[in-house]
Amino acid sequence: MEQRRIGSLGVSLAGLGTNNFGRRMDAAETRRVVAAALDAGVTHFDTADIYGEGRSEEYLGRALGQRRDEVTIASKFGMGDLRGGASHAEWVPGHVEGSLKRLGTDRLDLLYYHRPDPRTPVLETLRVMNDLVGRGLVREIGCSNFTAAQLEEAAGAAREHGLRGFSVVENEYSLLARAPEQDGVLAAASELGMAFVPFFPLASGLLSGAYRRGRPTPHVSRLGDGRPAEQVVSSAHLGAVERLAEYAEARGHTLLELALSYPAAHAPVATVIAGATSATQVRANAAATGAWALTDEELEEVVALVG
Repeated sequence: MEQRRIGSLGVSLAGLGTNNFGRRMDAAETRRVVAAALDAGVTHFDTADIYGEGRSEEYLGRALGQRRDEVTIASKFGMGDLRGGASHAEWVPGHVEGSLKRLGTDRLDLLYYHRPDPRTPVLETLRVMNDLVGRGLVREIGCSNFTAAQLEEAAGAAREHGLRGFSVVENEYSLLARAPEQDGVLAAASELGMAFVPFFPLASGLLSGAYRRGRPTPHVSRLGDGRPAEQVVSSAHLGAVERLAEYAEARGHTLLELALSYPAAHAPVATVIAGATSATQVRANAAATGAWALTDEELEEVVALVG
């Protein structure tokens, strides 16, 4: 498994998103998926305090057990929640300590500010996160759902006040959601020396290969309920999926390989955190990520196919 960097951290190119843990998956299912991920070389796990109302962290910690030191764990705080207007300085440390307790660990390798709150100056958030690093509870800090302008503001505040800045930004990014290319976030991250982590790289399953014309959608998927794909997926998205699948198959690859290799081909992407609800899925995702070293010409061609 290829290794890339988020600040001081080494992370596997294929990561595992855990938002299904504790929600669509129980502890036993989580254990099987985590074991399969570890066996496939996945060493980066992405969770959050709100996933499964905390059960994602709890189940992940139990599943990792004594192998915790072999992996990097990222968690998040601040999904638009100011706890009645209380400042980050008052409640973030307690939330981080809650995450550590649920995970059964003494530190988070990476802590994300989940969503920026316009009522809270980013400088205040950075100071609190820097304090957590100083206390040894967190190794690297990052942000999620930030715009390019917000990244630049945060970097400027960190420089001006002598603070550690964000080492990574995590935003939605896939062949069907290419906003980071278009809104300057990828470019800003590169210029600021930050890594980028895409979430929903399979567009909630649309790019997994399970959604094709004339086929029933899988009951176990986020979007599927057994009806024909044409009744569940918009015609525009289904058309794009069909074109991308045909393009990949004509070149000896799968749609899954194309979908997960596409973000991996862009600087400064460090790890691609696809979710999985079965050991089979996580093994397939791990094998597909980076399996196709797309050329610049191929990247242009697949973008044209999306339309």
